[in-house]
Amino acid sequence: MPVSPDAVGAVAGPVERSWTEDDCMLYALGVGAGAEELAFTTENSAGVDLEVLPTFAVIVGSPVPGAFRTVGSFDPALLVHGEQSVELAGPLPPVGEVRVESVVTGVFDKGSGALIEVETTGVDPVSGAARFRCRSSAFVRGEGGFGGPRGPSRPPRLPERRPDEVLTYETKPDQALLYRLSGDRNPLHSDPTFAARAGFPRPILHGLCTYGFTGRALLHAMAGSAPERLVAMSGRFTRPVFPGDLLTVSMWAEGEEVRFRTETQRGEVVLDDGSARVLRGA
Repeated sequence: MPVSPDAVGAVAGPVERSWTEDDCMLYALGVGAGAEELAFTTENSAGVDLEVLPTFAVIVGSPVPGAFRTVGSFDPALLVHGEQSVELAGPLPPVGEVRVESVVTGVFDKGSGALIEVETTGVDPVSGAARFRCRSSAFVRGEGGFGGPRGPSRPPRLPERRPDEVLTYETKPDQALLYRLSGDRNPLHSDPTFAARAGFPRPILHGLCTYGFTGRALLHAMAGSAPERLVAMSGRFTRPVFPGDLLTVSMWAEGEEVRFRTETQRGEVVLDDGSARVLRGA
């Protein structure tokens, strides 16, 4: 079945998901945190309580698999992450449960491919209180031309001045192999043969790994390393990142909004039109 805009409104779930301290620490290591960030990478350091990186919500808030199956059939090797956003009602605990449901909110014909948008909400399974909302889009190359709406487009909106903060992180050559242990086992990020079929010279880094590295930069540079202050983050993936690349995050503060952009050492913008909401500190 080809990609169809009739899938808009299709619901997948609800399903219940849970996580442990190990899941939180493994995710933190997967997005580059280490010995200088023990609050996110250890559970038994003296005087340090384990905290959860805000972007961990994209793991427990990933789309329910059935959501994409309602849109049609396509070669998964041709799918790349388009955009990602997360809004948090508060910091996630190191151990928890959540009930999630996904809704297809858009299927757009971009000519060269199809853009599929899915919104996933998470609530407390007992009280029903909102925990987070994640919005993600996937671009499927070669699946355009089905006659659907083209959808909205917007140019990046970054301030025309020098950034207020700039941080550079180095990804490891085996970064994708570590990050995939948080749940995304797409062979595009580990199997050279599969990556070649998708048109890449070698496996690429997960878009959400780049997203997590960028979230760490925002957390430390703009939110005083306090997870409760970084309550929203969104960005558009524009180029692939390869394990071993350097990621430079430029940030502009505008009140509680922070605009950002992430580039590689090659000067390629890989996460663009970024926006985050950072609550003012006490």
